[in-house]
Amino acid sequence: MNIQVKRTENLKEKPSMDHLGFGNIFTDHMFIMDYTEGNGWHDARIIPYQPLSLDPATMVFHYGQEMFEGLKAYKNPQGDILLFRPEKNAERLNITNNRICMPELPVEDFIDAVKAIVDIDKDWIPEGVGNALYIRPFIIATDPFLGVRPSLTYKFMIILSPVGPYYKEGINPVKIWVEQEYVRAVPGGIGFAKTGGNYAASIKAQANAKSRGYAQVLWLDGIERKYIEEVGTMNVFFKIDGRVITPSLTGSILEGVTRNTVIELLKTWGISVSEERISIDELIEYSRQGLLEEAFGTGTAAVISPVGEFRYKDQVIVVHDGIIGELSQRIYDELTSIQMGKIEDKFGWTVKI
Repeated sequence: MNIQVKRTENLKEKPSMDHLGFGNIFTDHMFIMDYTEGNGWHDARIIPYQPLSLDPATMVFHYGQEMFEGLKAYKNPQGDILLFRPEKNAERLNITNNRICMPELPVEDFIDAVKAIVDIDKDWIPEGVGNALYIRPFIIATDPFLGVRPSLTYKFMIILSPVGPYYKEGINPVKIWVEQEYVRAVPGGIGFAKTGGNYAASIKAQANAKSRGYAQVLWLDGIERKYIEEVGTMNVFFKIDGRVITPSLTGSILEGVTRNTVIELLKTWGISVSEERISIDELIEYSRQGLLEEAFGTGTAAVISPVGEFRYKDQVIVVHDGIIGELSQRIYDELTSIQMGKIEDKFGWTVKI
């Protein structure tokens, strides 16, 4: 893929790396590539970060045909730049695109584009525990047309943001509200796709949870309203009586890259891990019996986020006395050390730029 590069003449002042927050600071450049029906993907370019100019009738505004991905870049102790399993994001991008009738993007083009934009803005990669350069690839429908059909034109873009920990609690356990009124997705819908509509559907419950002092929402299935699915921005795992369980993929749960990684990691450690349906009532009973040993979420943004408390109706489930468990800490330490190149990557997960 031939990528044209136009560097900015007005470099931004870089922020303090001590208090980055998440997703509110953006680097100097952005990647754009266009798609036209009949011509395919074309005109790959890196340009100065800037606003977009779009017709008010652009289809993405009216019918929501769009998707996004998320991954991170890190610097290892030798100064090399590392990506973590970018091919998994590229593969999931095409799963989403297929579901919402957008054109496939070759995996190698996705990875080349990510490498190119990260290399241009590599000076923005922050150092420090919990810090990284967050990479946001996304695709939007761009036809100026008011009518429900797949667009004939699209833009694939990548923007970058230096970030700190996703949750202000960091690796400390978070409190989770178990949602009862709203549902996020159902089988046959778009719950397994990484598209903005899934997140729009979650905002109301998320806002309600935060108003009650909870960091995130735990979603139950949309049919029986009893089986655990995922946390708002994470997949979820439970350590119960020595074995680890994560909800099985039923068509309404996002197949997380970190979820897949944790499953593979646990298997190499000889720890029993299974994908199965588990109900909130079962979880409460395991807690009552003293068998619920740990709970944690997994995702690109937070990596590992231990859970210290679930609230379901009038019941509060305290996990591991509200402190991080040994397994959660071990997974976090191992995974972040691989991502940042601090230990040997025996799995071939990291990609050097």
